[in-house]
Amino acid sequence: MNKRALVFGGSGFLGFYLSHELLNRGYQVKVADLKRDEELHPKIDYVTCDISSQEQVSSVFVDSEYDVVYNLAGFANLDNAIKFPKKTMELNIIGNLHILDECVRYKIKKFVYASSAYAMSNKGSFYGISKLASEKIIEEYHKKYDLDFIILRFGSVYSERAYGNNYIYNLVKNAVETNRIDHKGDGKEIREYIHAADAAKLSVDVLESDDFLNLHVILTGTERMQRIELFNMINEIMNDKLTIECNESGYGNHYKFTPYSFEPSVSKKLVANPHIDMGQGLLECVRAVHRNNDSK
Repeated sequence: MNKRALVFGGSGFLGFYLSHELLNRGYQVKVADLKRDEELHPKIDYVTCDISSQEQVSSVFVDSEYDVVYNLAGFANLDNAIKFPKKTMELNIIGNLHILDECVRYKIKKFVYASSAYAMSNKGSFYGISKLASEKIIEEYHKKYDLDFIILRFGSVYSERAYGNNYIYNLVKNAVETNRIDHKGDGKEIREYIHAADAAKLSVDVLESDDFLNLHVILTGTERMQRIELFNMINEIMNDKLTIECNESGYGNHYKFTPYSFEPSVSKKLVANPHIDMGQGLLECVRAVHRNNDSK
């Protein structure tokens, strides 16, 4: 019998890739989200769900048994979280609690939570606070209710799909349309980029043994580079047509070199091997922007 997976936020940026990766690995997959992605595979079941509603979350669990539950729902954009702190806490903390309660009630074997590198940082404002608080709550649920968990701390994820929180796609889209890259930092900020498809594979790999059970796992890429290197790579792919400006106005709540600001819970770091090359990934972003613009 196929294992069953429930993915909250499975129509979102990373959730879309995760849902399909689970399906490819032989899981029966149900996605619970605010709306269905039109490209979601027809074999993936879908149910509309707002995680801020305990009743809606509870209804997703009725009449079904799941081996694993993922929570990728809630606010995933740091800047939006800063603008809407109350909504951030309602979705990222209270919404997660609603899911945890149902996992305990239905004796779910594994709960996987999509956290962030900002949970380890003092730069993440309300977003980082919400992620760290949820991590601590998950740990407490494990202690009190024996709910096994895996916490995935994602770094800089990107892909060629159009999402509001897909930084690289939106960067490329603006560059294609304006022939400019205007950056608010000095360009020396360092990130380790990982394609969403690779992040999804790793997010399922952690289920295949107990090595990551009740641990925090850092999922970043091998493509470590400064922002200015990223901008120059995009410029070269676009035949040096871009004007690049870094105005050094600062990042504010974004980290510059590392998300580590204090001693976090012990984490393991997992990287994809093989992985989607950064240049190839950027080229797909450029192609996708042109395809999407031509279809309008």
